[in-house]
Amino acid sequence: EVRFVESGGDSVQPGESLRLSCTISGIPFRPFSDYGLTWVRQAPGKTLEWVSSITEGDGRTYYADSVKGRFIISRDNAKNTTYLQMNTLNTDDTGMYMCAYGSNCYLGSYCGPDRGRGTQVTISS
Repeated sequence: EVRFVESGGDSVQPGESLRLSCTISGIPFRPFSDYGLTWVRQAPGKTLEWVSSITEGDGRTYYADSVKGRFIISRDNAKNTTYLQMNTLNTDDTGMYMCAYGSNCYLGSYCGPDRGRGTQVTISS
C-alpha cells in the first residue's frame, strides 16, 4: 500500500514563506527515484489546480504560472521525500496541498485519487 505523509502546512500572513514536505512509501515495483513527483492544490469551492512537478533522473522542474518565481519544488530520493518551498505567499495560495507520484497529476494531467490527503495552507492577514 502506498502511503503519503504530507506536512508543513500552516496559517501565515501574506508575504511569508512555508516549506511543505511529502514522504511517499510503499511504491510498488520501482524505486522512488524512478518517478516524477507533483504537487497540486485545491482551494475551497474550486477545482484541483496543478502547482508543480519535478522529473525523475535530472530533476527538471515545472511550475504553474501562478507560482512561478515564488515556489521551488525539490526532491530527496534518499528520504523518499519531495518538498515545496513557498515564498511570498498571497491569499490566492490558500488551499489543501497534496502530492502525487508517477503519471498521476503530472504536469497538469489527469489527477486520480491516488495522492496524499494533503496539508492545509492558509494565507490571511
